[in-house]
Amino acid sequence: MTSHKFATGVALAALLGLGACERAKEEAAAPTNEAKEAAGDSTIAKGLGDATKFSAAAKAAGMDLTLNGPGPYTVLVPTDAAFDKMPAGALDTLMKPEARAELTGVLSYHILPGAILTSDIAKAIETGGGKAQLQTMGGGTLTATKDGDAIVLSDSAGTKARVVGADDKRSNGVIDTIDAVLMPS
Repeated sequence: MTSHKFATGVALAALLGLGACERAKEEAAAPTNEAKEAAGDSTIAKGLGDATKFSAAAKAAGMDLTLNGPGPYTVLVPTDAAFDKMPAGALDTLMKPEARAELTGVLSYHILPGAILTSDIAKAIETGGGKAQLQTMGGGTLTATKDGDAIVLSDSAGTKARVVGADDKRSNGVIDTIDAVLMPS
């Protein structure tokens, strides 16, 4: 009988310990009050503002829900002028329902996992001897370099995009505005 009570006590202690660990994980993953105050309730999806073409593309790909979700993400949002530099008809073709998978690939190539500030990218470039590799949510890699004080991101084809608007903090991540559309290989 005593060993049964001991075993029950050990099992209860283990369950309580697991519950405490789970609560600690949830608390650690939750944004700090400072982060919440800085970002407010505005998500990346709500913070796209003037990026009407990126926003429309995200909706067409069904990624607006992701950009409204918990994150955190760093989204490299091309300006509308950047989309205008694409070959004639390219964006229209990507926006068609039958091209949804390709559109999703292009957009997820503009999303980095985690909230990464441009100062973090700059430090990685410095540590990397002048360049840093950034993994995208789409499974690709962008190369980050600096041109003076500007951060420049390059895709595998050599297209370069300058960060022209940095560190727009949102409740689920960060928005950086870039001046070109980057394409996965």
